Amino acid sequence: MESIGLNAIDFIIIIVYLIGIVWYGIRKGKQENSEDYFLAGRDMTWPIVGISLFAANIGSNTLIGLTADAYQTNVSVYNYEWMAAVVLVFFAIFFLPFYLRSKVYTMPEFIERRYDSRSRYLFSGITIVGNVIIDTASGLYAGNLILKIIFPEVDSWIIISFLAFAAAAYTIPGGLSSVVHTEVIQAVLLVFGSILLTYFCFSEVGGWEGMINGLNSMKDSGALDKTPDQIMSLVRPADDSHLPWTGLLFGVPLLGFYFWANNQFMVQRVLSAKDLDHGRWGAIFAGLLKLPVLFFMVLPGVVAIVLFSDLDISFINYTFDRNGQEVLCSNLSDCPNMTYPVLIYKLLPTGVLGLVIAGLLAAMSSSISATLNSASTLITMDFVSKINPNIGSKSLVRAGQIATVILVILAAAWAPLIETFSSVWEYLQVVLGYIAPPIVAVFLVGLFYKRANGNGAFYSFLFGYGLVIVFVILKYFTEAPPEWTKVHFLLQVPILMILCALANIVISNLSAAPSPEKTEGLIWTTSLYTAETKDLEGAPWFKNYRILSVLLLILTAIIVIWYW
Repeated sequence: MESIGLNAIDFIIIIVYLIGIVWYGIRKGKQENSEDYFLAGRDMTWPIVGISLFAANIGSNTLIGLTADAYQTNVSVYNYEWMAAVVLVFFAIFFLPFYLRSKVYTMPEFIERRYDSRSRYLFSGITIVGNVIIDTASGLYAGNLILKIIFPEVDSWIIISFLAFAAAAYTIPGGLSSVVHTEVIQAVLLVFGSILLTYFCFSEVGGWEGMINGLNSMKDSGALDKTPDQIMSLVRPADDSHLPWTGLLFGVPLLGFYFWANNQFMVQRVLSAKDLDHGRWGAIFAGLLKLPVLFFMVLPGVVAIVLFSDLDISFINYTFDRNGQEVLCSNLSDCPNMTYPVLIYKLLPTGVLGLVIAGLLAAMSSSISATLNSASTLITMDFVSKINPNIGSKSLVRAGQIATVILVILAAAWAPLIETFSSVWEYLQVVLGYIAPPIVAVFLVGLFYKRANGNGAFYSFLFGYGLVIVFVILKYFTEAPPEWTKVHFLLQVPILMILCALANIVISNLSAAPSPEKTEGLIWTTSLYTAETKDLEGAPWFKNYRILSVLLLILTAIIVIWYW
């Protein structure tokens, strides 16, 4: 494969976009007070909420990760995407009303209201670390992959530093309002670019029939060990090394629940909704937007199997870590993270290529700005405001801006370590599998079990992360890891969640029950469902979130059954 250079038109499109989006983000920023800066004034309507949720989720890390995993493990990676629709329905029905009615800024603040301050600070610290090493760092790393092909001789740390500066340029001065408004533009551009790539992919491979015929030919020649039916199937055997059906059933929903319902950088968008209806409609809309991802973000990775399995990409001068040794990428099987960049550079014509790269950089800046703003919100509202209760609103904003600078530096320093994983997607899911279960347990028990108290939540946190630390040490830092540490990470997730939930329940019952005032308005009951039913009487179907939820679930089921 010869070295790739962008046409002048492509460069102009990319530069104009970057300058324009920073200008627009700053112009749309709000920082008159802390509510403006951190929650965009709480006046976002449902289309903005939904698109913002989608854009923050489909960053360059997710986009590159999905395509890479589709190349490596095939269509089954889409299970994470359709499951999001199911999780968002559950979130809209059960959790969102309590979040919005409590008028909190952060998820840890909600945990304090339900439990106590000990759990709040512990959860906040864990979330900040997770935002930096999962979302922000992986977004920077994915942006590096995109630009590394154009500038193979430039060190990765230089590219990552540049991207970090660009993403922080409008997040720091503008806050969440800047983030949300720019995300709408970025989401439109990203989806449009991804649809264009899908079109060119299928044009090159000869349409759907050409892709299937190509996979059959590779199977017949021994280049593939799977049939096209197996490659296109969502449900895998229980012994599948990537996504067993048991992991799909018990692990993927819990990871999704943490990501969409407990993770500050996602929930913060819904907290900015003008009211509960707009929050619910926005969440359901985001679930709907996740469904087409199969066609314009996953299937291109399958097409790449046919088109570029033997492509020489050694010119990129990109190395990865394998067993402590740096290895030069020679093809996509060595380095699946390069699947999406290779597709766009090889298939897209001049002008379209610049537009799609601009979309990828948009996705990168979208997800990074989202995590930076949410993490700075946590630092400011959960720590700075508690250390200095008399701090003014403008000083809180300034503290959030300083925190953003520190966080982006830490994320840029961590990003190169992602190269030690086989793919961005594997990194995202494995690390999430260690962070999510104790948090999910605390939220679920807290909402549905009235007897749960502060001791139960705090010590279940300590118990859960203590187990994680022991597990990681035994699995990665011992010469002969115990056999039980080799269980699939998607099965580790439900086991750890159940253990933490049981710890919360047992410890709570060994100490005093929370006062009625502590749990009032924070526990789900059937009476709430009955009251909502009366409120929805007479509402048109398109304003009834229950009907919209059922329609979304039916559409999701049709897609899953079709690709079963």
